[in-house]
Amino acid sequence: MNPKLRSVLFWIHLVCGLVVGLVVAVMSFTGAAIAFESQIVDWADHDARHAAPAAQGTPRLTLEEMIAKAKEAKPAAQPSGVTVSPEADSMVTVALGRGAAVYVHPYTGEVREQGAQGWRAFFHTMEELHRWLAASGDNRAVGKAITGVSNLAFLFLCISGLFLWWPRKWTLRSMRPTLWFRRGLKGKARDFNWHNVIGFWSLPVLVVLTASGAVISYRWASNLIFTLTGNEPPAAQGPMAAAPVPVPTPAPGTKPQPLDAQFAAVMKQSNAWESITLRLATPPAAGGQGGRGEGAPRGEGGARGEGGARAEGAPRGEGGARGEGRGGPGGAKGPQASAFTVREQERWPLFATNTVSVDPFTAQTLKTETYADFNSGRKLRTWLRFLHTGEALGWLGQLIAALASFGAVFLVYTGYALSWRRFVPRRRVQAPAASTVAAPPAVESETHAA
Repeated sequence: MNPKLRSVLFWIHLVCGLVVGLVVAVMSFTGAAIAFESQIVDWADHDARHAAPAAQGTPRLTLEEMIAKAKEAKPAAQPSGVTVSPEADSMVTVALGRGAAVYVHPYTGEVREQGAQGWRAFFHTMEELHRWLAASGDNRAVGKAITGVSNLAFLFLCISGLFLWWPRKWTLRSMRPTLWFRRGLKGKARDFNWHNVIGFWSLPVLVVLTASGAVISYRWASNLIFTLTGNEPPAAQGPMAAAPVPVPTPAPGTKPQPLDAQFAAVMKQSNAWESITLRLATPPAAGGQGGRGEGAPRGEGGARGEGGARAEGAPRGEGGARGEGRGGPGGAKGPQASAFTVREQERWPLFATNTVSVDPFTAQTLKTETYADFNSGRKLRTWLRFLHTGEALGWLGQLIAALASFGAVFLVYTGYALSWRRFVPRRRVQAPAASTVAAPPAVESETHAA
């Protein structure tokens, strides 16, 4: 690289890092902290989600009765989703608006609060910091703008850092100091070594995390994915955006089939399902879009709840199913299908789910959409969403994402430390007086002159 161009790039890299470094450190630390949120919450919440089976012969409550039990326990909340699991001892999850849910015993009607409240509060705080620096009210948009710009700046720092690191000579001797940690180093040499080594090994992951973060944060970046793959961008931002499925107009006075009948229709066509979630219709007065339920996904672009209730163990950010009822996204009118999100045990990609749209009046399946049915733009967009959290590659991907995020904290620290030493150099320590006395007069004068 041309020395002058390298110098200009260096100073841009340095100034950019100084400006956004603190925000990047907060986002990196919180990103590492929430890497295993779903596994930790599911583990800590196990006892609350499971109960001893009822006595033999006890009839199972209908889903409508379970929802009524949840409303009775939480009269101020609006049920927004229902999740069922195949295990005999699993409670039924009823999502209640934004960020809340209860567990209902399918035989006794017992209503339980969500467990792991301490963990949930911790992860909630980390998520708020990660998305918009824990800002509230009108300041939330400002916080989101700051994190979005800082994320883009960090992407630039990663790419520019690669050019600055690029060795003039590709020899093992010249590259060794930047490929692994060296013992015995202190001060500037140590910080320089750490900055280069951590940056080198975490660079590919950090580029993926920041690029996917931009796609999540900005509509233009999300649309660009569809444009580059030759597909029309969807009307709504997000990997799971899909048009609602219309329902043939029923005869006057026709009532919807019971929810159990609709669930049964979905179960028949699902292979070894792990969970099935139905997004319930939410009256406009209650918020329209519903909310995030038990373990529900962290939504797109910082929103908590792009979809309905998340099934146990489901990936964060996974869009919930739309319920039948008063129009759909974009203000669609007329009866809409009950859209079920089905998570099967054997699936690829790991975040894949099936959306089964059912006619609520006949319990007949109208449409089944799987990951294979997505166009290339939607597939790539979905991959980027779950690569951002590492969940696309399971626990190993989450671990790699967490380590890279934690490494970014040290990149910020060493970057600030190197900048401090550059702008605020340490004063030279004068030689002890005894040495001056012992030195010959000629040498002493040379020392002082230096």
